Amino acid sequence: MDAFIDSLLQILTDWGLPGLFLSALLAGSIIPFSSEIVLVALVKLGLDPIACVLAATLGNTVGGMTCYWMGHLGKIDWLERYFKIEKSKVDKMQDRLKGKGALMGFFAFLPFIGEIIAVALGFMRSNVWFTSLSMFIGKLIRYIVMLLALEGIISFVI
Repeated sequence: MDAFIDSLLQILTDWGLPGLFLSALLAGSIIPFSSEIVLVALVKLGLDPIACVLAATLGNTVGGMTCYWMGHLGKIDWLERYFKIEKSKVDKMQDRLKGKGALMGFFAFLPFIGEIIAVALGFMRSNVWFTSLSMFIGKLIRYIVMLLALEGIISFVI
């Protein structure tokens, strides 16, 4: 399996910005994938960091909006059967998001709960434009911070 992942990462890196967009789309959706590896590789290969951040952010936002639309469809049995998202988690997230709505799309970049946030926003029928905008901003900030850390401009002490 590692050889398959390595080959896939190599192909996406060879594709440049379209490969980065695709890897970020996969990572932003329910499919577990790491677009950060492709982003780092492309920046290290000399591609424009701003173009890379924008391609990754757009792809990751589109991936996140696929989660939103899955929730919007309201087919919880599909989510449970095919994507292993439990209704109880979606219900709990909806309770947390009540009154906050589309602005909570900002936090869709968070690992493990980002997809559930997006699905819950879809179930709640939050405003699609505000949801996608707030999701885009959150993901953009995440990629910028990650790239700045990669370049050594900022550092995190844990």
